Amino acid sequence: MTPEEASVFTEKLCRTAPVIPVLVVEEAATAGDLAQALVAGGLPVLEVTLRTPAALDVIREMAKVEGGIVGAGTVLTRADAVAAKEAGAQFAVAPGATDKLLDACEEIGLPILPGAATSSEAMKLLERGYRVQKFFPAEANGGAPALKAIGAPLPQILFCPTGGVSPGNAMDYLSLPNTACVGGSWVAPKDKVQAGDWAGIEALAAEAAKLG
Repeated sequence: MTPEEASVFTEKLCRTAPVIPVLVVEEAATAGDLAQALVAGGLPVLEVTLRTPAALDVIREMAKVEGGIVGAGTVLTRADAVAAKEAGAQFAVAPGATDKLLDACEEIGLPILPGAATSSEAMKLLERGYRVQKFFPAEANGGAPALKAIGAPLPQILFCPTGGVSPGNAMDYLSLPNTACVGGSWVAPKDKVQAGDWAGIEALAAEAAKLG
């Protein structure tokens, strides 16, 4: 898969819904119900971060949910990319980008949304063919004003800002022409997941789906 092909895929993903849930899931047993609640609420694109021992099993379970498009987040290495794809991930998300990671994803045919924090990083990815990128960490890097400023000289790059994005500032990003969607964890709060409050999570997803 070429970077250009990956960008076509990731742009379609980012335009599917205004918010991509960023999920840190501790137990695979809750994965199916959580995915169903988010999809039912109107957020079909799900990013399962590889930050817990259960992450790959979570991806396997969520990949079974009808209507869901499940990817792996916090993909840092070739091994991460291979394991994620084998578990059923349809895409990868990374906080940054290295040549080894990009090489791996291209070789195994796993579309990646690579991260950039500066104009130079964004330009390097664009030079390689990645015109759809993750802006991370968004709030720590200056938030929506910084992303707007980057977009002035680089209007051809489309971003998914993640990191500190919340219901209170999501529209600041979504109103920018270079933002396709945002990534956020607020739609699946830990307390609601632990309580099995799937109706509550579906309601949060429905609210987020109306943004943009």
